[in-house]
Amino acid sequence: MSGAPHNPADRLPPQWLRVPWPVAERVLAFVSTRDGGVSQAPYDSLNLGLHVGDRVADVQENRRRLMQVLPAGVSLQWLEQVHGCTVVDAAADGRVRTGDAVYVDRVGQGGLVMTADCLPVFFASADGRRGAVAHAGWRGLLDGVLEATLARFPDAPGDLHVWFGPAIGPCHFEVGEEVREAFVTAAPPSLQESLMASFRLTQRPGKFLADLYRLASLRLNAAGVPAPRGGGLCTVCDRERFFSYRRDGISGRFASVLVLLP
Repeated sequence: MSGAPHNPADRLPPQWLRVPWPVAERVLAFVSTRDGGVSQAPYDSLNLGLHVGDRVADVQENRRRLMQVLPAGVSLQWLEQVHGCTVVDAAADGRVRTGDAVYVDRVGQGGLVMTADCLPVFFASADGRRGAVAHAGWRGLLDGVLEATLARFPDAPGDLHVWFGPAIGPCHFEVGEEVREAFVTAAPPSLQESLMASFRLTQRPGKFLADLYRLASLRLNAAGVPAPRGGGLCTVCDRERFFSYRRDGISGRFASVLVLLP
């Protein structure tokens, strides 16, 4: 008999994060960490981004190791992320597509987004037949990437499960007055007071600490998702597990992956 784990989630390295949500097991959803790769500092060690200055051969080996934890025959849709709102349908043709979210509704296929402070957001139908993962920096969040991802589902937003992956926390996400004003101006009057509470004034004039998790929750609540899960992590604080562009300047990327298992 084979010694391979019966549950594909058991193949994931123990340091990686498994999405804890009440979704059918056919959805494999997880976040990689810095552990388990071959890249050298400052990209140590499991950097999955080809666009950050790391050695191409090292990134390719890291991506091979990522694919190794997935069942044979599974394909991943890779993206060229542009901080926009385009939702890409996952395909198995090996092409990299431009977008900031991947929608998956075919078994044996999956998608991922790469981040190093921006917010990765997982979506799934309760029956596990449909899923998505989105990349939400503040620009994409403001422009509606989460709403665009919700709109790709035939399900009502309130019937979906949503989980926030690791992102820069409100302890470190400093932004200017123009960012706060952009969010408040874009919100309906009923949300403006709540949005204002997502920005805490610092001792530096015109600077605020923004709560990206709260901002995303408010947008999702307004779109009909009552209770997103997750949040509470900070990529800047957790140097051991997560890359952070804001902290390090030169940084690798970790991946938030969602697959519909065959």
